[in-house]
Amino acid sequence: MQPIQRVAIVGAGNMGSGIAQKTAQEEFDVQMVDREQQWVDRGQGIISDFLSEAVERRIFSPAQVDSIQGRITGVVGVENTAANTDLVIEAVFEDFDVKTAVFTTLDAACGPDTILASNTSSLSVNALAEATGRPDRFVGLHFFYHPAKNRLVEVIPAASSSPETIEKVVQYCKMLGKVVIVCGDRPGFVVNRFFVPWLNEACLLLEEGVATAAQIDAAACKAFRIGLGPFGLMNLTGPPIALHSTDYLAEQLHTPRYVGAQNLRDLIEANAHWDVAGDDAYSPEQYTTIAERLYGVVFGVAAQIVEEGVCSMEDVDRGAKVGLRWARGPFEMMNRVGIQEAHRMAEAYAALSAQSDEARAWKVPAFFSEQATLNQAWNFSYVDTSIENGVATLTINRPEAMNALNETVVGQLSSALDEVNADNSVHTIVLDGAGKAFVAGADVKFFVDKIRADSIPDIVTFTEDGHTMLNKLESSSKTTVALTTGLALGGGLELALACDYRIGTRRTQFRFPETSIGIYPGLGGTQRPARICGIPAARWSVLAGNFMNAQTGFDLGLLTHLVDVASVDACVSELANQGKPSNKYPGSPAHPESDVASFATSFYSDENMAMIMQGTCPDGFDAEDKNIARQMKSLSRTAPIALKMASDLIDATSETDLSAGLQMELDRLTEIFSTKDSLEGLSALIEGRKPGYSNS
Repeated sequence: MQPIQRVAIVGAGNMGSGIAQKTAQEEFDVQMVDREQQWVDRGQGIISDFLSEAVERRIFSPAQVDSIQGRITGVVGVENTAANTDLVIEAVFEDFDVKTAVFTTLDAACGPDTILASNTSSLSVNALAEATGRPDRFVGLHFFYHPAKNRLVEVIPAASSSPETIEKVVQYCKMLGKVVIVCGDRPGFVVNRFFVPWLNEACLLLEEGVATAAQIDAAACKAFRIGLGPFGLMNLTGPPIALHSTDYLAEQLHTPRYVGAQNLRDLIEANAHWDVAGDDAYSPEQYTTIAERLYGVVFGVAAQIVEEGVCSMEDVDRGAKVGLRWARGPFEMMNRVGIQEAHRMAEAYAALSAQSDEARAWKVPAFFSEQATLNQAWNFSYVDTSIENGVATLTINRPEAMNALNETVVGQLSSALDEVNADNSVHTIVLDGAGKAFVAGADVKFFVDKIRADSIPDIVTFTEDGHTMLNKLESSSKTTVALTTGLALGGGLELALACDYRIGTRRTQFRFPETSIGIYPGLGGTQRPARICGIPAARWSVLAGNFMNAQTGFDLGLLTHLVDVASVDACVSELANQGKPSNKYPGSPAHPESDVASFATSFYSDENMAMIMQGTCPDGFDAEDKNIARQMKSLSRTAPIALKMASDLIDATSETDLSAGLQMELDRLTEIFSTKDSLEGLSALIEGRKPGYSNS
């Protein structure tokens, strides 16, 4: 399947220009289309201002900005959209007739293979699809503002959308680094379905005199662990958007409770904003009323979304955490407050709904009521399994946390491996990660919490369970493949290295950051790299924690296959036919003549290690050389104890087999996590500061 490369965005306003910018940032060819030159110029100006700010904040270099802007071509007139465009995203005013007029023009201008998409937060995707001349090549998209920053996108297939259309668009969104929720075509889709009634309920609380806007915002911030309350958010995005959205849901879902509050209408009529200044202190009684009302609507609507098959409860939570930046999703919050309490709050909200119109009363889904009767917390699934033609793909689906490994993920992945290893129809196991990352390491907060609670044995048990899970890959009779087509850090890279093959693309990034955060890689990171690419290259990778792009990983052999995005599926098929490698652990770089392999072999040689470990530049190397200086600087920022332990464990690979080496790694976990430096390094990472190591 040829992936999307040429993308056109119709509408150069704030949303359209943002989508164009993000698309260009990820190296797609972009047309930004609008009716008149002035609107195209305005869009270019919005992008230029945004990127200039990014340069000031050192997010991009001036050269990167020039490259991004160079990939965006302004186009005047929808009819002038290039015929060979792979995907056109319409991002004009939220009006059905306006959008369908755009699609009529696009259908005539674009080639037969062009996919059309509408960026919409509310309109029926099925109705839009039928209004185009290519309903099989049409999907709905809901980007969240600002598209260049917010990582969430909802992909809404029409009933007529072909599987290939959906797959291509999802792949495009993932290549933007987005967390993708594929959801059903229901009013509000996922996030707005519960978020918009939440905003309106805050207005009703104010109208009833329960508290001031400032008090309601403060209580909501505490209850939902957010930085901006409902009134502050409406001031930021514009009260008219909130009114339009809530009235639309009321009409489409036949729910009078969602009709925009009168005070919201009055505010818009006066062209004003909510007054959120003043005293925001609230009484315990006020907090209880506010929290329970806002919880009630969110909990009940979240359950309705799942009951209607719009998406899974995991995706509902994902939408809240990624799209709205809530600390927890609705179902996670239900578990936290208690499932019976959560159900009581939802029923209380349903009772309020019945007061508006009993015939069209808001209902709490039966499965939610059954869960409350059982008084059982919701269980979440973070590993998805699909099997096709003998290839089992296990997708770690926790993109809101960059697929970080925690106890639940390790346990579920271990169980999934048991199932596919026992399935005689499966000959190949593929590991994949949802979103931008493959797996961005282990859950650091877990380590910090356990150290502070003096529960280091729990860390050891977790790591032992991780080794057990990795051994199910190591010892599998199936061919095992890791799709490391994104970010693989620490434990994620260790997971990949347990597989027979690692497939990467130009977006692949590897790193072992452990020594810089006070620990050593404990899931095979001190053992497998040396056995794959040799001890000197392992020292370069692990001790200094060097970042590796796709080419570097490929040169060392940590990445076994480097392909274009379009060739990933073909590479998997080829490896499935080829079977397990004849020598998984060659013990030398795949391309020893490469610059990185040559440098690692010479600089991190056995004879130089004594001086390196003392923080001294080895004889024969110029300390002023940029590459040498970078290595010494990286090494100086590591925790000394962690550096020494990692070095010793890497050295041990010359005298042990893999099993014995992995056991040595496990045996020293209590020692490393008992150091003050481990707590300091891990805490500093969470807190976003530089660690200060005491070598203790």
